[in-house]
Amino acid sequence: MSLSDPIADMLTRIRNAQQAKHELCVIPGSKIKKSILDLLKEEGFVDEIQTVKNGSFDDFQVKLKYDTNKKPVIRMIERVSTPGRRVYIQSSEIRPFRNNIGTMIISTSKGVMTGKRARKLRVGGEVLCKVF
Repeated sequence: MSLSDPIADMLTRIRNAQQAKHELCVIPGSKIKKSILDLLKEEGFVDEIQTVKNGSFDDFQVKLKYDTNKKPVIRMIERVSTPGRRVYIQSSEIRPFRNNIGTMIISTSKGVMTGKRARKLRVGGEVLCKVF
């Protein structure tokens, strides 16, 4: 099975697992997915990420985070730039998302980072996704 957009697949797996109240979510591995997951962990949206061997490939096992009422911490996670419609943003156009509690994940020339960090470093790039 070939996926045209592996990042959208990863976000959908997280969304579906949270809707089904699963504790863990398994995602096929890649470098860009690892960097996005690391940012999600750093920003407090997921608990932990483990690398699991799947034959000769690596998968990521993500422990999802819920609040005290068993509601998912991630209320919304959406893909912005797609293979058919790339969305780029300049550093001066990066604005706080959802009153600064949301996070924009951007792929820049200096690596994958949050919108806040990209604005601070004055670099623009491709908007991968928005998380709230």
